[in-house]
Amino acid sequence: MKNVLDRFLEYVSVETTSNEASTNYPSTPGQLELGRRLVKELLEIGLSDAAQDEYGYVTATIPANRKGGPVLGLVAHLDTSNAVSGANIHPRLVKYQGGDIALNESVTMKVEDFPYLENFIGKTLIVTDGTTLLGADDKSGVAEIITLAERLMQPDAPAHGKIRIAFTPDEEISGGTRYFDIQKFGADLAFTVDGGPLGELEYENFNAATATIEIAGRSIHPGAAKGKMINACVLACELQSLLPGRDQPALTEGYEGFYHLMGMQGDVEHCMMKIALREHDAAKFQAQKNWLMNAADEVNRRWNCKAITVSIKDQYFNMRSVIDQHMEVVEAARAAFEACGVEPRVQPIRGGTDGARLSLAGLPCPNLSTGGANYHSRYEFIPLEDMECMVDVLTELASQLAGKEKV
Repeated sequence: MKNVLDRFLEYVSVETTSNEASTNYPSTPGQLELGRRLVKELLEIGLSDAAQDEYGYVTATIPANRKGGPVLGLVAHLDTSNAVSGANIHPRLVKYQGGDIALNESVTMKVEDFPYLENFIGKTLIVTDGTTLLGADDKSGVAEIITLAERLMQPDAPAHGKIRIAFTPDEEISGGTRYFDIQKFGADLAFTVDGGPLGELEYENFNAATATIEIAGRSIHPGAAKGKMINACVLACELQSLLPGRDQPALTEGYEGFYHLMGMQGDVEHCMMKIALREHDAAKFQAQKNWLMNAADEVNRRWNCKAITVSIKDQYFNMRSVIDQHMEVVEAARAAFEACGVEPRVQPIRGGTDGARLSLAGLPCPNLSTGGANYHSRYEFIPLEDMECMVDVLTELASQLAGKEKV
């Protein structure tokens, strides 16, 4: 049998960075390529219905060896974030004994910056070479699910019911479930395997939107600009200054929301800003939108112009209201963690998952850890032992939900 490490290293060798500017679905060809490889692998281990559809979704069925019980769905995504390069990833295994980790000659993962590194002393960390992200988000989830599938296809496999698995494209750009057919998938409940450090169990997430701000300036020779020039970059800075100063990612945690200036580019005549809005509470989420719109109006008023226009696009919403009606799903996951000696840590997701959209569409789908940390960065890492443990947790979860009568 192939182990979870070999699978993970193979999967991260395929670049699957998603591209928000693309009009294709999936947004990048690498996701289709990885999907084709996964279908081949799933067929080889005995999942006879493994297939990739026209949208790039990979689905397959692990047949039950026990009758009864719900159909369990397990979901992970194929793409990686575009925050840092995902091309030519060169993972390295480090037997961590404490202290800083030199990723290359100029990039070091320092305990001063990441104090929780000390929690992993004695473990084998898979790290980057400091030039790319690692891809544990979410290829570790893919590797864990497929390793589970191979385990459950063995003649002496632990008890389990029918399990449906799915690997989705474009999750990182909020497109993971755009064409996902819940009815065809056929699960009664599901979990995304897309979380962070071992033990995370999450069933509430941010409400999310992206604001695109266009600022039309007016360029005049600086020597004759009084009363005439409208500097788009200056207006952008003024707008940013009117947002609540402490409501930014670097200063918030837990249930605290934020405005995140993701990018700004331009010159005197034109400037464009992208701002992410995130809040768990629906009323506060609407208040964020109102604050941004009012700030834009205020800057326009100051300059006696209509230079700033704001367009806000919702991306996803909090799944908590759905999961609250299906807490037995959460309790099953909690029991699986505990059976494997892992203390479950229930906490809000400071982001979103495919599970949020699936839940709001009618399929309860909390999120489970993969074991990874420092996602979307060159400091991303994952302990090998925690990936192996997650395969055990998924095995226990399948057994917890299995019926009693042998097939």
